[in-house]
Amino acid sequence: MAEPGELRAFVQRAGLTPEQFARRLNMYAAGLGLPNRLDPKTPYKWFRGSVPREPWPALAAAVLGTELATDVRPADLGWTATGRGVECVPANIGLLLPWTASGAVTAITEVAEPDAMKRRVFLQLVGGALTEPALEWLLARPAEDIESSAGRRILHHHVDGVEKITAQLRRMDDQFGGGTVLDLVQAHIRYVLTLLRNHRYTASVGTRLHGAAAELLRLAGWLSFDAGHQAQAQRYWLAALRGAHAADDRALGANILGFMSCQAKDLKRYGEATKLAEAARHGYPGASPRVTAILSLRAAEAYSQTGEVAECTNAIDTAYEAVRATPHDSDPDWSYWLNEAQVNAQAGYCFLRLEDWHRSQSHLRTALRLQDDACSREASLRQALLAMTYARQGDPEQASEVGARAVDLLADDVNSQRCVGHVRRLQRSLAPYRKVASVADFDERVNGLFGVPA
Repeated sequence: MAEPGELRAFVQRAGLTPEQFARRLNMYAAGLGLPNRLDPKTPYKWFRGSVPREPWPALAAAVLGTELATDVRPADLGWTATGRGVECVPANIGLLLPWTASGAVTAITEVAEPDAMKRRVFLQLVGGALTEPALEWLLARPAEDIESSAGRRILHHHVDGVEKITAQLRRMDDQFGGGTVLDLVQAHIRYVLTLLRNHRYTASVGTRLHGAAAELLRLAGWLSFDAGHQAQAQRYWLAALRGAHAADDRALGANILGFMSCQAKDLKRYGEATKLAEAARHGYPGASPRVTAILSLRAAEAYSQTGEVAECTNAIDTAYEAVRATPHDSDPDWSYWLNEAQVNAQAGYCFLRLEDWHRSQSHLRTALRLQDDACSREASLRQALLAMTYARQGDPEQASEVGARAVDLLADDVNSQRCVGHVRRLQRSLAPYRKVASVADFDERVNGLFGVPA
């Protein structure tokens, strides 16, 4: 029998009811492809001292660790590990490797091989474990073991094909969201890994292959993050950072750190978010105006969470100046998405966090007006953020009307747990106004699509 107090204390600290805890566990299991499911009342038995079977101890530790943004293990919950079943491990396991081309290939293998994921639940990284790779990247010596002399020869036109498919996958993600595209990206990573491990190529071709692998891993991390799989996203990004270093691509490495900062910000790890964003800016020489704008916006988002208004607005101003200088020959292909509409959208998000409603609304409306695709994930996100500005100002009718547009996109075209999360936050903000007819309609529509919150 377990000590009943430990688990209850962790669940209470996470702000969850037993039923909500069970629902999170079921969602986590489904995300890992496990068939196991819990009855909503099962956690009450655990509170009384019943010990769950695998995989629930590891999953419970992972869910509570995510909610509390700290490292939680089954033993912390009063459960003794049996040595059988699912193993609970940190997200960087197998990825503490040399900053060499062979180290990069090992990292890609660790995250790409299907067997590596079996019987494991990865715990998301926090604190120094999350930010230390950024410092290592800044200080690492250039990789030298780039070429390969084994197997069939790979030429530059083969890499052209890899990059073309990668570009198509990026644009599919723009339209449909992470939940739809991730399997395709994972398959493409495994293909590129085969080229790296089993074929012969020159240093120049090897550099491009490592860069292609790093960008695919960056994309896989983003798709995982968008789908709500936080530790998995971290694993992809840690491997991607080594691939970018092997390719000697500072812009790509900095962009990967920018995505890690974005995730840390969403997980309320604001100190880590700022450190990662500033490491990205410090580590990039600044040849591409568009990349400079992307990194500046990541820093602005981090500073908006800590209430550092001057730093946030300065970073936004830098992004505007840079993006108006594009297009530029040094802009990498993956930076295509950053345009004036996106700068306005992210500025609107920052001013929402700073509770500057007027500037937030102005930027978000401009983003919606300038956007190329009104049926994309970004369109849904912008509508949800704009609706939140009205909710926070006490205008429930306008908030529910704008929020309904975001829900319509999620219902018809977009698969993004991140966007669903924003809609849920809007729903909670509108809870005091549920007697207003438009809010009641919005609430019913959200619950019909995504389920009734416990």
